Amino acid sequence: MALAYGAEMVDSGRGWLTVVAAFLSSAVTLGTAYSFGAFFESMSDEFGSERGATAVIFGLTTCAFFVLSIITGRLMDRFGPRLVLAIGAVSLFVGLMLTSRVDSLGPGYLTYGLGVGIAAACGYVPMVAMVGGWFVRQRAFAVGVAVAGIGVGTLVMSPLAAALIERYGWRDTYVIFAIGGAAVLVLCMPLAAPPPGDGSPQPSRFADAAHSRVFRRLHLSSFFLGLALFVPFVFVGQYAKDEGVGSVQAAVLVSVLGGASVVSRLGFGVLDRRFGSFRLYRTCYVIHGLSFVVWLVAGSSYALMVLFVLVLGTGYGGFVALGPIVVADRMGVAGLGSILGILYTAPGIGALIGAPAAGWIIDETGTYTWSIVVCIAMCIVSVVLLLGLPTTVDGRLERSANAKG
Repeated sequence: MALAYGAEMVDSGRGWLTVVAAFLSSAVTLGTAYSFGAFFESMSDEFGSERGATAVIFGLTTCAFFVLSIITGRLMDRFGPRLVLAIGAVSLFVGLMLTSRVDSLGPGYLTYGLGVGIAAACGYVPMVAMVGGWFVRQRAFAVGVAVAGIGVGTLVMSPLAAALIERYGWRDTYVIFAIGGAAVLVLCMPLAAPPPGDGSPQPSRFADAAHSRVFRRLHLSSFFLGLALFVPFVFVGQYAKDEGVGSVQAAVLVSVLGGASVVSRLGFGVLDRRFGSFRLYRTCYVIHGLSFVVWLVAGSSYALMVLFVLVLGTGYGGFVALGPIVVADRMGVAGLGSILGILYTAPGIGALIGAPAAGWIIDETGTYTWSIVVCIAMCIVSVVLLLGLPTTVDGRLERSANAKG
């Protein structure tokens, strides 16, 4: 059983070891998931599938990641982070090894979608909740550093996947990712630890979240954002190739998105105290919409494609870094894993619908334009849903009467 740490350990050096664990686990699991665009063309060509059908794999993975975070978040609250990381390591290894052996797209839905999806559900939300419980004064910055792992993973793994695929093929690349990714998650286990307290399990907060009107608005808003947000992770590389850009350069676009999100996560974590978490969070939603306008007018300009992913990465990084802070400000940190698990079901379902729907629209119309226009519309709806929520003068959501911790 993991050692129980007392309240005096809050904001201590031991907490920064949990930040390292969260950084690495989110980097390897989400980096693997978001590198799917590099595999897209190779798998589509081998299986003779259309864009929409292949995009379902990414949609299922992202949906599984977010929806299953309800379970993994609660497992972290109940049993601690090390068991959750062990489950993630096994799932990532088995899922990718089996995907490397599939002979049609159908089994890939299951092996990759569930394997990587479960691993990501173990490697992100529970670990962020863990970090949030270790800090008070430095919470925004610590969470920002932890979730920056997603950006670093995306920055590194998408071009790495493209290079490995060119040399070894997509099947052997999945084997390499399976072995390396599982090893990293195992190494994270001794660094992780339950947040300071009396050692008793964290309470379930499902009912509190479900009964909160403010939380329901946050949930619905993130659903509409999810409909748009994950479309570029699948299609921006293919879009670039269709406009004459080379395969590695195309994969670099997702890498640039990840790099921008790293800077954004750290930057918004620092700005939180000055401008307020919710004010910044809402601004990030606006930035998402503006980024898709850039994509709409990009055409064959690689410079504008890079600008698009830079702006999108800025908004995405802030959305990821500030989400846990906004929820903690409103609901408290007790049982934060279960609350975040519920919140992230919304973008997960959005991803399951959005990316395949975008692929279908592209296949039917022969152009990316209408998919991008729909993404802009979804971003506008997501921003409108965040208007009028109760905020403090310093730009945070008002603390709920039933907040805990």
